[in-house]
Amino acid sequence: MFINFRRIRKCQCVQLLTTGLVLCVLMVCWEDLDHHVVSHVRSCAYRYLVNRYDFLNRSLIISSNRRNRKDGPITVGGGARSYPYIINHPGKCIGGPGDQDDVLLLLFVKSSPENFERRQAIRNTWGNESFAWSELGVDVRLLFAMGVYPDVSQRSQVQDALRQEDQAYRDLIQQNFLDTFHNLTVKLIMQFHWKQKYCPQARFLMTADDDIFVHMPNLVKYLQYLLRSQSGANDLWVGHIHKGAPPVRRKNSKYYVPYDLYPWPSYPDYTSGAGYVVSGDVASKIYQATLVLNSSLYIDDVFMGMCAKAMGLSPQEHVYFSGEGKAPYHSCIYDRMITSHGHAADVHSLWREAIHSTASGNSRGFLGNVYCTAVRVMILCRPYFQNTYSCAAAFT
Repeated sequence: MFINFRRIRKCQCVQLLTTGLVLCVLMVCWEDLDHHVVSHVRSCAYRYLVNRYDFLNRSLIISSNRRNRKDGPITVGGGARSYPYIINHPGKCIGGPGDQDDVLLLLFVKSSPENFERRQAIRNTWGNESFAWSELGVDVRLLFAMGVYPDVSQRSQVQDALRQEDQAYRDLIQQNFLDTFHNLTVKLIMQFHWKQKYCPQARFLMTADDDIFVHMPNLVKYLQYLLRSQSGANDLWVGHIHKGAPPVRRKNSKYYVPYDLYPWPSYPDYTSGAGYVVSGDVASKIYQATLVLNSSLYIDDVFMGMCAKAMGLSPQEHVYFSGEGKAPYHSCIYDRMITSHGHAADVHSLWREAIHSTASGNSRGFLGNVYCTAVRVMILCRPYFQNTYSCAAAFT
């Protein structure tokens, strides 16, 4: 039997060259591969196979010794640092068109000091308290949560503009911390502490970004349905859920979280910070968690998930709460939508279309409903990923 050793050596060289090429590609693309594939596989395995987040109690709960130290920064219960109010309205939930004990929704919008146009658009559209009372028959209280402008050279000018704005609308809540991305958790804590102290009677609390759109008629209808249900809207935390999300380890990302801050492969389940709703009892539990939970993690929606997990709470998915994406523009989508992310310049036009669709939606009839279902299937059930509404929303 004759063996061609030259051909064998040639095959071995090709194999070595191919292996080397593959290794070089892996070395060059490893960061993206690790971010998009490896970290997600590891986090999902931790979320669905291990599913133990007991480190929240072992590692992130502030001990009583640390809470009682007098040489540390001023804290509320040791977990969250307390910042003084610059602008506040303690009587916001007292009086008004409805009874004091009948505030359906306390609506907190996370805003930056310079975003006056966004706040004005919200006041004139989906955040309008007068519309909620006169057209929907419910008491909604709107507040914009913010810190101080980070640029020292322009801070005084921006602050003067904020005071003038607040004198006109009386709906700004501001504490003395820098309004930056890394202080979003501080802004989140401020909302739950304000609700606990000044508006404990509110049935629901919603926290939202100032670049989202909220279909207020649909949201109110949904909340009223929950109040009529057997559970009475207890233990409610609803939004667009992220399950088994891994921490971002790429240093060039604004969501970068180092291992020494969060060494575990997966976050607890949490809802997208663009907009979610909690019931009054859940708001109280989150408030209690912020008193003892280490608030050093600066990604606010993840910190919300950590607080909820520590208190034994789990989020509920609602298919018409948007994630980071923008909802498609179509009247058949407006029928069901509650939130949509990524709106700034088009809030007024979207509000007009949504209100018009709400007014005419009940007269569609059977064929109209079939048509809208088909439209939603074509829009939402596409093969490629879109972070708005899932395909299940087409049939809900």
